[in-house]
Amino acid sequence: MSKKSYELGSGNVFQDLGIPNAEEHLVKAQLVFKIDIIMKGRGLKQAEAARLLGVKQPVVSKMLRGDFKQFSVERLLRFPRVTQS
Repeated sequence: MSKKSYELGSGNVFQDLGIPNAEEHLVKAQLVFKIDIIMKGRGLKQAEAARLLGVKQPVVSKMLRGDFKQFSVERLLRFPRVTQS
């Protein structure tokens, strides 16, 4: 039997994968995760959240699936405030 080895990650999977702008990607992922928690906490469907966020439902769907390159960190930072009001 061979011994399995592993390597500890840095805490930023984007950095570990060698993706450029890893810190920005991590911040965006954390913000989208928080938005998802808020949406679930308020029982919001994607279409309802889209209206509150000022975007279309497919944009919310893509964002929640990890495709958030079209959003700046600043724009994502404004979203949770909207969903909490």
